Formats: sequence, structure tokens, C-alpha cells
Amino acid sequence: MSQISFRYKAIDHRGAKTKGVLRAATANEAYRRISAAGLKPLKLTAQRSGRIGGRSASVGTRDLAHLTYQFGVLMEARIPIADGLRSISEQETNPKLRAVIEEVAGQIEAGNSVTDSLNQHRDVFGEVYIETIRAAETSGNMVKVLARLAEMLERQYESNKNIKGAMIYPACVVIAMVLAVTFLLIFVVPQFARLYSSRGFDLPLPTQILIGASSVVRSYWHVVIAGGAGIVWGIRRLWRAPTQKYRIDGWLHKIPVLRDLLRGVAVSRFAHLFGVTLQSGLGLIEALELSGNASGRPLLQADVQKMRDQVKQGGRLADVMLACAYLPGFARRMIAAGEEAAEMPKMCEIVARHYDSEVGHLTKNLPTILEPIMIVGLAGVFLVVALAIFLPMWEMGTLMG
Repeated sequence: MSQISFRYKAIDHRGAKTKGVLRAATANEAYRRISAAGLKPLKLTAQRSGRIGGRSASVGTRDLAHLTYQFGVLMEARIPIADGLRSISEQETNPKLRAVIEEVAGQIEAGNSVTDSLNQHRDVFGEVYIETIRAAETSGNMVKVLARLAEMLERQYESNKNIKGAMIYPACVVIAMVLAVTFLLIFVVPQFARLYSSRGFDLPLPTQILIGASSVVRSYWHVVIAGGAGIVWGIRRLWRAPTQKYRIDGWLHKIPVLRDLLRGVAVSRFAHLFGVTLQSGLGLIEALELSGNASGRPLLQADVQKMRDQVKQGGRLADVMLACAYLPGFARRMIAAGEEAAEMPKMCEIVARHYDSEVGHLTKNLPTILEPIMIVGLAGVFLVVALAIFLPMWEMGTLMG
């Protein structure tokens, strides 16, 4: 087996930090050699391609869900964690995740906690996952929390897949329309433009605009492409700015169907995470902060931040939720009832299931809702183009008649 260069950070017997590079066949072998040298490994990074597992591999939500489920089963069976993780890595087909699991197993075997070992790969697992595991590890509630995490991740994956699937048809229609209009502007309109220019009479305004657009696309196509890329880049940059992101999210929530879909996904994710983090042993304030930040919607994040601040000042969750306009009344009532009955995780699960169902219903009906809108839009675009092309011909026929 070929060897890989590993860059490591470790602590020696005096407690001083040290670092270096060694070559080994696997991450486990590298950890054993570091431990045999009297060092406690802190971090190990494979140098073969600049990233563990290679540049082409990525870890998706379903990969994490499958890993979490297997990890929970092994914990419930009381199999040693490091041995269990190695058995998972042997069956893992994702090369990056396999390398991460091997490294986590080696760190746990070297004496690090599960949370500290996962924390070395925060880009893979994410803040919410790691902080939830930290609380569960501290409270001794790992098995139940891992099962809930796996279920939450699987539902998140299914929801995202359904939404993407529902958007394929509209996206294909829009792309086909853009390609058809581009074809007309590049190949068809110039032919009519030459015909009309040879006749030497004034063209209607729509025809002049269409011929001008055709000239721009043919002569400055690279500028048009660069302009489109610039618009996309600008929108993404605005989305990274908190103030503009909040404003854009507000605009998106004014679109009827999209508003219901975005709110359903956000509330479902918030309820899932809130229930899981509370069950793991996190305090109410920390659970609110993590769940709100991970919801993905700036409007909900702002409302949850206000709730967190009011709870920190001594307010009851049931009371402060009244000011959270983003959360629907059903979600507020159920979570408030959970607080009264000391059944918050259970009620959060009910809320999450309810909005998962709503989102599923919306995504199934999304093509049906969008189809009339797209038909009207397509008809409008081609009607304008057809009128701009053929209106001068009708005028020519009238003059000749």
C-alpha cells in the first residue's frame, strides 16, 4: 500500500504543543506512530491532495445521516467507539468521509473525546451537529440524540431533494425559452432586418427594439455573458451582507407560493433542531441560538434572536414567542404547550412533522401551480417577438394594397 504524507499537531509529555510531518499508509497507522512516540495527537491532515479524501469528494446530508444512524446503532450495542467507527469506515464509499471517520477513530483511540475529535472537521459536520453531540456526550444521552439527528438529517435530505425535483420542470422551461429567444435574435431577426432595411420605410417601435437587441447580442455577446455573470455575482455578494440578506429575504417572502414554501422549510428545520438540541441537554438559550442560526432564513433568525434576548432577561418562552411573527400560530401554540407540560422535544417533533407534510404537499403541487404562469409567460414572450417581426410585413402589405 502506498504511503501518504500526514501533517500533525500534538502535545508532548510536558504539555507543550509540537507539530511535524510523517508518512504512513493510513490515518490509523499515523496515529499509532504518533502515540508510540509519547505524543498526544490533536490534529492530523493528509497531504496527498491538499484535502482529506481528495478534491473531488464531498460529504452530503444523506452521507451524514447514514453515518449518524450507524454510529447510534453501534453506541446502543455498546461497541467501543473507535472500533465501531473503523468498521463504518471500511464500508463507507465516500472517500472523503471515509478518511474523516478514520481520523476521528484515531483521535478517539488516542484519548480525545468524541466532540473534540469531530471538532477537527467542523467543515464536514457543522456547528449545530458538533454542539449537539457535545451536549449529548456531557449529559450521557448520546444514543437517543444520534437517532434523532439521523432522522432529522434524512428528512432534510428528502425535503431538499423534493424541492429540487419540483424545480427541474420550471427550470427546463425557462432555459428552453431563453435558448429559443437567443436563437431568434441571432439567426432569424437579422434576416428580417435586412429585408425591412431594403424597403426603406419606418419600422414600428417594437421591431426597432427587437432589431437593436439582436445587434447587441450578436456584436457584444461576451459583454452580455459577462453582465449576466456579474449580476449573479452581485446578488450572491448582497446575500452575504446581513442587512441586504434580510432585505432580500423580505422580498422573497412577498411572493405568495414561494413565501409558504420558504416558511414551511424554515419552521420545520427550526423545530427539528430545537427539539434535538433540547433533548441533547443544551440549555434553552443555547438551543434557541443554534436552531435559529441554522434555520437558513434571515427573517426567522432575527425573530429568534429577539426571543433569545428576552428569555435571557427572564421571560417565559410562551410569552416571548408571541412577538415572533415568522412562526405560525400552530407552531407557537404547540411549543408553548410543550413548555407547560415539560415535553418540548416531543412537541417540536410534532411541529416539524406537520410542516414537513405541508412542504411535501407544496412541492408536489408546485409544477401544477407554476404551469399556468409559465404558459402565460411563454405565450407573452413569443407573442411580443412575433408581433415585432411580422407587424412591418402587415404594414407593407397594407401599403402595397
